[in-house]
Amino acid sequence: MWCLLLALATFAPAVGVSLGASGASVLGLASPTTTEAPVSTPAPRSSQAELSAGNENGTSEQHVRIRVIKKKKIIMKKRKKLTPPRPPVTARASVTTSPARTLDLPEKQEPDCPPLGLESLRVSDNQLDASSSQSFGLGPHRGRLNIQSGLEDGDLFDGAWCAEQQDAKPWLQVDARHPTRFSGIITQGRNSIWRYDWVTSYKVQFSNDSLTWWGSKNRSSGMDAVFPANSDPETPVLNLLPEPQVARFIRLLPQTWLQGGASCLRAEILACPVSDPNGLLPEVPVLGSSDTLDFRHHDYKAMRKLMKQVNEQCPNITRVYSIGRSHQGLKLYVMEMSDQPGEHELGEPEVRYVAGMHGNEALGRELLLLLMQFLCREFLRGDPRVTRLLTETRIHLLPSMNPDGYETAFHRGSELVGWAEGRWNHQGIDLNHNFADLNTPLWEAEDDGLVPDSVPNHHLPLPTYYTLPNATVAPETRAVIKWMERIPFVLSANLHGGELVVSYPFDMTRTPWAARELTPTPDEAVFRWLSTVYAGTNWAMQDPDRRPCHSQDFSLYGNIINGADWHTVPGRSVSQRRAPGGQGSHPAPLGSSVCGTPRHE
Repeated sequence: MWCLLLALATFAPAVGVSLGASGASVLGLASPTTTEAPVSTPAPRSSQAELSAGNENGTSEQHVRIRVIKKKKIIMKKRKKLTPPRPPVTARASVTTSPARTLDLPEKQEPDCPPLGLESLRVSDNQLDASSSQSFGLGPHRGRLNIQSGLEDGDLFDGAWCAEQQDAKPWLQVDARHPTRFSGIITQGRNSIWRYDWVTSYKVQFSNDSLTWWGSKNRSSGMDAVFPANSDPETPVLNLLPEPQVARFIRLLPQTWLQGGASCLRAEILACPVSDPNGLLPEVPVLGSSDTLDFRHHDYKAMRKLMKQVNEQCPNITRVYSIGRSHQGLKLYVMEMSDQPGEHELGEPEVRYVAGMHGNEALGRELLLLLMQFLCREFLRGDPRVTRLLTETRIHLLPSMNPDGYETAFHRGSELVGWAEGRWNHQGIDLNHNFADLNTPLWEAEDDGLVPDSVPNHHLPLPTYYTLPNATVAPETRAVIKWMERIPFVLSANLHGGELVVSYPFDMTRTPWAARELTPTPDEAVFRWLSTVYAGTNWAMQDPDRRPCHSQDFSLYGNIINGADWHTVPGRSVSQRRAPGGQGSHPAPLGSSVCGTPRHE
C-alpha cells in the first residue's frame, strides 16, 4: 500500500520545480494560446457623397429600415446603406494624474510580465535589501507577497518588511541580478494578528549600479509617479508602471502609510528577462522539464478534458466517475485506476487521494493530474513497479474537491487572489473544517467507561445535528462522506498547499480549548511509519537547504507531525476514518510546498 505514497513522493519534487513549464503532453494536449480582439470605435455619420464614394472602395453594408406609405398601408422595405471601412482601434488604458501627482490608474489592469519570484522564493534573501528594519523578523527577506507571520508577535517569522519608526525615507530594494524589464508591482500590508500596518502610497525607482537612481514618471506631467497602495493588510493591489523600465535594481519607496501604524509591506515584482546582445552576462535559468507530461495549470474544462484523454489512452485500467456536484453544479470527477476498474476485488486495498479542498491551493490538483498521466504512460510502457501497483491496488484520484473555489482563484490570477479568495467553496464554507466532529463523542464515551461495551470505537454514526436538513454542510462535503460510505478505503491522503509536512491524525486536541497538544490515535505507529515513508523519499523534504514556507521548520521533526500537536482543527476530513464505511482508513494531509496559488507561466 505504501508503494503509492512512495511513487507520489518521488514524483512530486520534479513537479515542484517545474510546474508551469510548457511542453507537449503524452496525451496530445497543447498549451492554450490567447489572442486579444481589437475594440473598434463607432464611425461618424457619413454624407451621401461619402457613401457613394465608399462603395467603390470595398465598403461594408448595413441594412436600415424606411417606411413607405401607400394606400393607407405601412409597408416595410429594406435599403442598403453603405459605410466606409473603419480601421480597428485597439483599446488602451489611459493613465492620468491628479493634482496630488498620484496615478489615476484604470480599474482593470492586465500584467504582461510574470513575477520575478519574491513569493516563490526564486528571489533569494540576499537579493533583498532595505533602508532599515524594526527587527530581524521584520527584515527585507520577509517582504514577500503572501508570506505569513508566526503566532508570536515579534518572533523571527513576522509577516512583512517594516522600516524603523524613525526612518523618514524608507525603501525596500530588490536586486534582479540581470538587466530586467520591470512592468509592475503587487503589494500587501503586514500579516499579523496583533497589529495593523500597511503602506497607502509609494514611489518606484530603478538603478543599474545601486548608486544612481531614476524614478517612474507620469506620462502627462513628467513628475515622479505616486502609486496608490493598500487599504487593508491582505488584499493584493496591482500597479502597472506607466512605462516599463529596464534596470537591474528596483526600489519601492513608501510615501504614506496607515496613521498610527508603521511602513510595512509585502511585495511581488512583475518583470521580464532581457537578453544580453553582447553575451557578457550569464543567461537567466528558465524553469522547465524534459518530461512529456502536461505541465500546466488546468481550469475545470481543461481538467475534465485531460481526465477524458487519460481514460481514452488507457481504457483497460481507468474509469472516470462523479461522486456529486459542487454548490455551483460542477461535477466532482474521480479517476479510478486499477486492472479491474469499476470492481471491488476481495483483498485488494482501496486507496484515495483528494486535492483541491481549498480551491486556491493549486499544486495538489496538478500533482494528481500528473500522477494519473504518469501511471497511464508507465503502465503502457510495461513498467513493472507501476504494473504491480495497479494490479494489486485500486486507486481513486479526486483532483478537485472544491472546483468552484478553484475557478474563482484561476480567473482572478495567482498573484491577486491572496490567501483567502477561492479558499472556501461558493457558500463560504471551509471544506477542511466541515466534516463532523466524531472525536468528542468517542472521547466522552471513553471517559465514561462506555467503550467498547456500550459504544464502539469504530463505525460511529454521524451526530444528529449534522444530518439535519438545515445543517451547515456543503454539498461537496456530503458527496465525499457518501463516497467514503460506499467504498471501504484503507489508505487516503489529502494534498494541501502551504507548509511542506505530513500531518497525521488526530487533528483535534483531546484537552478542550488547548491550542496544540500531542493527541495520538491507537494507530500512532502505523501513521508515523506511513508519514516517514513519504517524507523520507520526497526530494524537496530531504533538501537540507530548503527554506521553510512560513514560520516553522518541520525538518526538525523529520517533516512529519501529529496534527493536533501542530494546531487543533475540529471537523477535518481525517477525522472521518471512524465514520460509517471509514473503518480502517488511514488518512494523512500532505503539504505540497507551495506558499499560495502558483502561477501558470
